[in-house]
Amino acid sequence: MALLSALTMVACDPQEDSGYSLGGVPNASELSFTATPSSAKANVIEFKNTSKVPGIATWNLGDGSTAKGETASGSYPYAGTYKVTMTLYTSGGAVSTTKDVVIAADDYSLLNTPNYTALTGGASKPGGKTWVFDQYVIGHFGIGPVAGSTPEWWQCPANGKDGSSLYSQEFTFIQDGLKLIWKNNGYIYTNGAGKNALPPSNFVENPGGVGDFDVAYTPGNNLTFSFNESNMTLKLSNGAFLGHYAGTSEYKIVKLTENEMYLRCASAVEPNNAWYYRFIPIEKRVKPIIPLKEKPLAENFEKDVPSVTFATQGMGLLTNASYANPAPVPVNESKKVYLYQKSNDFYSNIFFTAVGYKFDLTNQNKIKIKVFIPSYNDYTTDNSVAGSWITNAKLRPQVAVKLQNSEAGDAAWQTQTEIVKGNLATDKWIELVFDFSSVSTNKTYDKIVIQFGAEGQSGTGIFFFDDFEFTK
Repeated sequence: MALLSALTMVACDPQEDSGYSLGGVPNASELSFTATPSSAKANVIEFKNTSKVPGIATWNLGDGSTAKGETASGSYPYAGTYKVTMTLYTSGGAVSTTKDVVIAADDYSLLNTPNYTALTGGASKPGGKTWVFDQYVIGHFGIGPVAGSTPEWWQCPANGKDGSSLYSQEFTFIQDGLKLIWKNNGYIYTNGAGKNALPPSNFVENPGGVGDFDVAYTPGNNLTFSFNESNMTLKLSNGAFLGHYAGTSEYKIVKLTENEMYLRCASAVEPNNAWYYRFIPIEKRVKPIIPLKEKPLAENFEKDVPSVTFATQGMGLLTNASYANPAPVPVNESKKVYLYQKSNDFYSNIFFTAVGYKFDLTNQNKIKIKVFIPSYNDYTTDNSVAGSWITNAKLRPQVAVKLQNSEAGDAAWQTQTEIVKGNLATDKWIELVFDFSSVSTNKTYDKIVIQFGAEGQSGTGIFFFDDFEFTK
């Protein structure tokens, strides 16, 4: 252990931190502090303010950590030179002094902390701990604005990148020597901006909805990592990255437990983007078995507490699951019905999602409803549309029922089977049957979507339905 002192005096603008600044700048000769190895650990340094003037001392310990007070303690598991700065806020202003602290040798015993143990498995796992993408959970991969703190723009559905190289990435973190072993089967995953930023290489454009590119890539040898617990920052050596290339090797750990590591990084190839990754230990990556059930559903909307509850997406404020029947005549003389108000949202709909099971469509594959299509809606005006792919700009006297796989998240529509009943008679109750027997062997569906008026256009309208049944 050697402590090399190189003192530098810098006067600071008191406005840099008005919370500490009180008034006139002291002389440089009046500022000092000591840096002494602790008696228990040479790599634990005890700092003490020994200045000749009173003030409030704050510390930058040279490893990303900070402290406040007359004394501070720094723990340095890695050999190297650390610039430690004490800033003293006095009645006259703020002054800083810096001292180089040289740590002669590594001391990995200082890594025996809950965070390091969670990341590497600790000393009890000399072979380290291997992490992989939590592919069977929605949001294991996502993107949001770099100024934000969540993947608000997009979250990957469960298993949404199956078929790409993303799920072949394995990262083993070893505490002894801070070694990193990266296995990737020869490819990494990235988007167009990432592909273009990499050196020229073979790449594969992923088909079938997986999207983006697998790029040939061989990880370097003798990789290491550093983990700063004070700011929860993980850095990988030699340009390594966590399987998805975004031009950076530095990650902010948002959450770290024995069974989950959730990280964020700012993209260096798309400066406005931040990427999010959820990893789990490799032994925890087990595809869940979701049972098939033949579970009939029925709802007539007469009770205060429905047995089938429909969630809403982009619906109008008048939407009501217990509304007085506007025409209590045959074929529907019930007192209450569902009032469905399509808003100007392009994709207004209501939906039911099964919890803990998938639909067994072998025999139970019919959805029945009664509908009332008012004539007073505007079915003639051309409305704004979601894009050039929408060929109909008018509100339509129609209803669509769709079966989807909710595991696909926002991309569930890509999994759907849809049946549309169009050009329906107005101002009368009509009984409709939606027959999904053509997909009776599908074992992935767990979501029923009901959509009136036609999607993709901004027309608004009122519709009614009743006596929902999912049956044989």
